Amino acid sequence: MKTLISLVAVLTFGIICSCQQVDSGNDVSKNIVMDEKSSQLISADNEFGLELFQKIREESEKENIMISPLSISVAFAMAYNGADKDTKTEIEKAMKMNGLTTEQINNSYKMLINALQSLDKDVVFELANAIYYADDLQVKTDFLNINRNIYNAEVEKLDFAAPAAVETINNWVADKTHDKITKIIEKLNPLDRMVLLNAVYFNGIWKNKFDEKGTHNLPFTKTDGTTIEVAMMNKEEKLDYTTNSLFSAVKIPYGEGQYNMIVILPAIGKNSQDVINSLSTENWEKWESAFTVTDNVVVTMPRFKYEFKTELEKVLTKMGMAKAFQPGVADFSKISDEDLYISSALHKSYIDVNENGTEAAAVTSITFSRTSAGNEPPKTYFTVNKPFVFAITEKDTEAILFIGELQHPVYD
Repeated sequence: MKTLISLVAVLTFGIICSCQQVDSGNDVSKNIVMDEKSSQLISADNEFGLELFQKIREESEKENIMISPLSISVAFAMAYNGADKDTKTEIEKAMKMNGLTTEQINNSYKMLINALQSLDKDVVFELANAIYYADDLQVKTDFLNINRNIYNAEVEKLDFAAPAAVETINNWVADKTHDKITKIIEKLNPLDRMVLLNAVYFNGIWKNKFDEKGTHNLPFTKTDGTTIEVAMMNKEEKLDYTTNSLFSAVKIPYGEGQYNMIVILPAIGKNSQDVINSLSTENWEKWESAFTVTDNVVVTMPRFKYEFKTELEKVLTKMGMAKAFQPGVADFSKISDEDLYISSALHKSYIDVNENGTEAAAVTSITFSRTSAGNEPPKTYFTVNKPFVFAITEKDTEAILFIGELQHPVYD
C-alpha cells in the first residue's frame, strides 16, 4: 500500500540535500554556495534518488518505505572509483552523472559532504564512510587513497574468515547511526573480499515544536479506504505552503531553518501513488519554486516511527547498472587485480517523527566478492559413510527441535 508516510519519509532525507532555502522567518542561516559542477551533481543525485524511490515503491510490499538517496549515491560514488570500462559507464548512466568527469564527481561530493555537516547548530547531521577488506586482498593504492582523501573513508583490513569481522562491521554501523541501525550484514561468505559502507544520521529539533498537549487520537484513512485511529500532532505557525491540483504541501523547518521536512498531502481524488508517479527533477523544481510564506498554517499530522530494509540489486539493474552485479562480467579492476563483482547492495533506514523533531538514519553496504573461477578457496570434504547422529535446531534460540542417530539408512 502506498501511504503518505512513505513519501514524507523519503523527502525528509532525499530532498533536504537540494540545498535550496526559502526563508520562513527572520533567522539567518548558512547557505551552501556550490559551483556549476557541484550543482549539476546535486541535480543528478536528486534525479537518481527520485527514480530509485519510484522503483523501490513498485517492488516493495511494505506499507511504509524510506531511503536515503544521499547515502546510496555516496556509497556507489565510492565504488565507482574502482570501476572501469562498461561497468563504470553503466554506473555513470544509472546515477545520471553523464557529462561529469571522475575528478569533478569526487570534488563535488567532497564539497557537498563537508558543507552539509556544518549548517545548523540545532541540527545534527553526520555522514561517515568505511571500507573493510580481507587481509589477503591486494587493494590498489589509488582506490584507497581517493576514498580516504575525498570521502574521508575509514579503511581497515579484517580477517573475513573470523566471526569477529562481522561484529566489527556491524559495530561501526551502530556507532555511526547512534544505535538506530545496529546490523547491516549477517555473515561474510568465503568469496567475500570487501565491504564498503556509508552511514547517514540526522537529528533535528523543530524550529517550533508541536505542543504535546495538542496531540490527540484522530482518524487516518488508508489507501484501501479503511480508517484507523492514530496520534495526531497539531500546531499553527507561519510556514512555506503550496497547493495545486495534485497536492498541498508545507515545509516544516528544523533548528534555524536550514533543514525542513516537506509534507505532501494528496488532493481530494488523488493518492500518494499519484504523487510518486509524478516525481521528477523537473516537477520537483517547479514545486519548490511555488512555495510561498503563508501565515497561520494549521498542521495536523501523525507522529510515526519505523524501519525499512531493501536490497538494491534488482532496482539498480532495472536502472541500467547491470554489469556491476554480474560475476565474470563486472570490471572493478581499479580496486584489485582479483575478479570482483558486487554480490550484495543493502540499504537500511530508520525514522522517528514526534512533537520535538525528527531522528533518522540510513546505511548503505556494498559487498564485493570474487568469482569462484580460478580463485576457489580450499575445499573441505565431508563424506557421511558410517552411522551418524543428527539434530534439527532453531537458530536464534539454539533450541534442539529434533535429535537422532542413523545406523541403517532406509527410504521406504
